[in-house]
Amino acid sequence: MDSTMKIAVIGAGTMGSGIAQVAAQAGHDVILFDTRREAVDKALAGLHRTLDRLVEKGKLTADAANAIHQRIRPASDLKELAGSGLVIEAIIEDLGIKKKLFAELENVLGPGAVLATNTSSLSVTAIAAACARPERVIGMHFFNPAPLLPLVEVVPGLATDAGLAPRMYALMQAWSKTPVICKDTPGFIVNRVARPFYGEAIRIYEEGIADMPTIDAAMKSAGFKMGPFELMDLIGNDINFTVTKTVWEAFFFDPRYKPSFTQQRQVESGRLGRKSGRGYYMYDANGAILPPTSQTSAGSLAEDPAVQRRAAAGSLSGDPAEVKVIVDRILAMLINEAADALFWKVASAQDIDLAMTKGVNYPAGLLAWADQQGAGHWLEKLESLQAEYGEDRYRPSPLLRRAARESRPLTSY
Repeated sequence: MDSTMKIAVIGAGTMGSGIAQVAAQAGHDVILFDTRREAVDKALAGLHRTLDRLVEKGKLTADAANAIHQRIRPASDLKELAGSGLVIEAIIEDLGIKKKLFAELENVLGPGAVLATNTSSLSVTAIAAACARPERVIGMHFFNPAPLLPLVEVVPGLATDAGLAPRMYALMQAWSKTPVICKDTPGFIVNRVARPFYGEAIRIYEEGIADMPTIDAAMKSAGFKMGPFELMDLIGNDINFTVTKTVWEAFFFDPRYKPSFTQQRQVESGRLGRKSGRGYYMYDANGAILPPTSQTSAGSLAEDPAVQRRAAAGSLSGDPAEVKVIVDRILAMLINEAADALFWKVASAQDIDLAMTKGVNYPAGLLAWADQQGAGHWLEKLESLQAEYGEDRYRPSPLLRRAARESRPLTSY
């Protein structure tokens, strides 16, 4: 596939418009389609502003920015996508809607066109099952914002042609992206491995071990750019909760991925995070955490003014021992999840670590991080948690046990 191939993107939201920008910057002519024409117009206007800012910062010339903008044209009918060599779908995470769309696309596109889904947690195989030619369907999961975050998870389904994943891998490299190839399992790499970053943090809060600002600050002290509660508020608690539920259900209700009532209540109450002005914290119009006022946050989980003050300051309130408990517990669960993904051949050790550093900006690959102290160190922590709580949630991965027994680094498997 070369830059002369026409690309179509379906869905003009933040993700779809970002993917369209990436493809256009790589030199492709791009068609941006949405059932709502106003969404396409809004996306193109936003792209124009983005390109103008890049010109102002000296990152693009005015001519280059204009050329990128001219390569993207709007479409209001699926028939206008005819002639596209690659179609990337970035619409709502609903299996039925995606399957219907892919079946319709087969009636529009030529036999050589590739159909890609940007799904973050649904089965690529299930989406492809709606097509007469499922071998040309593949997952290409970009991360938001697509123009900035380098990772793309390339996910072949059960029926995907064996040569398609390497082709898409090479295309993403040509687009200056960092691709990884992973198995079509729930959550792929990132949304599977990252679940404990949120779930275990909520569990620590619910047990009363530490408040939310302390947990956030503890994880930032370990090198994470954002704490779990800050990050959930940024992602959107509705989105994060939906992904958690989807992964939990897809794993046949495995307790390791069990959603939290705390998160469910946030969604039910409309406390969705920064986009609603209130989530685990309260925010001003610019998305900054508000300092405490004379009033409480009217039911926010961080309604104690002292808690909100620490959140606004980003400061630690716990002693070093408390911080170590928080970091070790969340990190042990993250490492265990990465080890289990490697055990089940979801991806290679290199791609698992690459995905977590390039997709969600972790300070280090989890497998390499585990190797610094050895598998036995983390196995001991998980076995202690499992003994204390008596829950399968904390069961160690068989690969972690094997690495500890064989005194081998996880990255060597």
